[in-house]
Amino acid sequence: MADVLPLVEARLRSALGEPDARAAVTFLGTDRIEVLRFPAGDQEGDIVRYATLGMSAQPMAEPTATLADPVEGPRAELVLSVRAGPADTGKVLRPLAVLAASPQVEGVIVAPGASLDVGEALWPGAPFTSVLVAEPGGLVEDLELDAPLDPVRFLPLLPMTPNEAAWKRVHGAQALQERWLTHGTDLRDPSRRSVPLE
Repeated sequence: MADVLPLVEARLRSALGEPDARAAVTFLGTDRIEVLRFPAGDQEGDIVRYATLGMSAQPMAEPTATLADPVEGPRAELVLSVRAGPADTGKVLRPLAVLAASPQVEGVIVAPGASLDVGEALWPGAPFTSVLVAEPGGLVEDLELDAPLDPVRFLPLLPMTPNEAAWKRVHGAQALQERWLTHGTDLRDPSRRSVPLE
């Protein structure tokens, strides 16, 4: 079986450029998760991107599965885009690694529409403790693997304030995204306020 991660890193580099920093985190009983930081490019203005590397090494399994299938099942990596500036977003590396390890640690399948909560600020002073998983395919295209392996999907993460996360639990991901759109919310602003939810 070919090692998936070099292919994943090559896809990230082709889409986002060369990373200028990387950090590795290993949690007890899990594979190593790396987080790569891609600096703002000329076309992107001041957008910095963080991408996980390691979550896709194994397919995700349903929480009810007694034995995880080592071959078949969804595979994904996480991508977070934020504006560079005064916020210390570089400290998001460990929270991102925690989220990327959650399929192995908690036996969950991370998919679009899901909420992921780290239980603390995503970075020092951040008004966000959780993220909404968005639809893949925009920034980094899916990476097709040889059959029978599922493709690796690169899932964008949209930071949510606690109020937005609570509202999303009641009304759903689609309704929250529509509200963000209606109010012209800059989801890459690392210090933005919660969207009006009345």
